[in-house]
Amino acid sequence: MTRRQLLAGAAAAAMPAFGVPRTGMGIATTSFMTARRPRDTYEFLAYCHALGAGGIQAPLASLDPAYLKKLRDRAEEFGMYIEVMAELPKSNESESFERAVAGAKAAGALCIRSAALGGRRYETFSQLSDWQEFVKRSTAAIDRVLPIVTKQQIPLAIENHKDWTAQELASLVKERSSEYLGVCLDTGNNIALLDNPMSVIETLAPYAISTHFKDMAVEPSAEGFLLSEVTLGEGIVDLSRAVATIRQARPKTRITLEMITRNPLDVPCLTDKYWATFPDRNGKYLADTLRMVRDAAGRLQHLPRIDGESAAGLLQLEEDNVQQCLYYGRTRLGV
Repeated sequence: MTRRQLLAGAAAAAMPAFGVPRTGMGIATTSFMTARRPRDTYEFLAYCHALGAGGIQAPLASLDPAYLKKLRDRAEEFGMYIEVMAELPKSNESESFERAVAGAKAAGALCIRSAALGGRRYETFSQLSDWQEFVKRSTAAIDRVLPIVTKQQIPLAIENHKDWTAQELASLVKERSSEYLGVCLDTGNNIALLDNPMSVIETLAPYAISTHFKDMAVEPSAEGFLLSEVTLGEGIVDLSRAVATIRQARPKTRITLEMITRNPLDVPCLTDKYWATFPDRNGKYLADTLRMVRDAAGRLQHLPRIDGESAAGLLQLEEDNVQQCLYYGRTRLGV
């Protein structure tokens, strides 16, 4: 039986009757960034409810008060939570962010999830000064919007988005010491920065307002290693321990799935450019990560790839992957 057939079987077993959520785990729109690409928040809420999810993390498709009320009422009817994605302002102008926060408040959102960098640190910056300028701009943007979320009493969660190391992000939040600033804890991203995944979870869990819950698999490559999201339970992240750590540190924080169906990412940690923005990282980080990659070799026959998939096949695979993760979360993790 192929992996596709196994996923389809598990997904079918996990599929609830419409309107009966069977898990507390939510789904981020980024779980569907490859094929489905949801645009309407209200429709995404209904779709995730049909899949059996307990909530969503999504941008707001409209800030119209009537739309926001409809969204909030539907979420309350379903018994689902909402977390809103919004971009940090890229200049001194913060009016659009302020409108997004007000909209999130009107929709009954638990928090605002944001990220400082859209790309990856080791790909975006080739010299230390560029990274330092990014840090300066990003921290200034966070400082500008912190009074906004504080006024609205809706917390801001900054993701570890292959930019900040766990210690850097923890320090950023700790220095500001606000109940309205924390992190969106991604359980897999920082492997790309040579952070041990469990160390990341333990470091950031005390500040976790939101999560991107995922499992990861790795494979050696010529310039470092390949990194890939995989369905929960197939990878190297200790998921049970991750859930327990988050629940102990932040009992009210929701577990939100980010299962991205895509080709593996190449992490070129054996190149000079990769190290340009890591002046404080030593060889132990590299050695520990490459040892982890070596030890994980063979756990999967090969990392999943989407090359050659038809549009319809990719759409189905994306949904199958998400359903399998929800099923695993409910039956194996108690989420």
